[in-house]
Amino acid sequence: MTPQQRIRLARRHCGLSQAALGAAVGVQRSAVGHWEAARGKYPSVAHLREIAMVTGVQFEWLATGRGTMGLSADTALDSVAAADALLVDDPLELRLLAAFREAPTRSKAPLVEVVEQLAQLRTGRGPGRTPAL
Repeated sequence: MTPQQRIRLARRHCGLSQAALGAAVGVQRSAVGHWEAARGKYPSVAHLREIAMVTGVQFEWLATGRGTMGLSADTALDSVAAADALLVDDPLELRLLAAFREAPTRSKAPLVEVVEQLAQLRTGRGPGRTPAL
């Protein structure tokens, strides 16, 4: 199986469109299309890592084809890099994080967008705007 086929399989397995995967990874839909094309471009390691996290597949399988596609329950938490792990001790933040983790994969990107929009409304900050001093 080619890297392009593994990316497409991972995306379809979690029920995402190319546009939804692109939004979750932070690229345009066309980039995902290029990654999945038979003679397409290969994503960066950072994008492969994001694809693996969003789709719930093992990074090694996605990058090389070795190992198994899915994460076992025991290794799911081990797949998060220590540098990316955040310690959460606020009860409301824990509730938000738990709700996000329980949401279906295809709902996660839109859920984050809603929370970001609500945060912008509350703080008066738009994308790229800094607060007045």
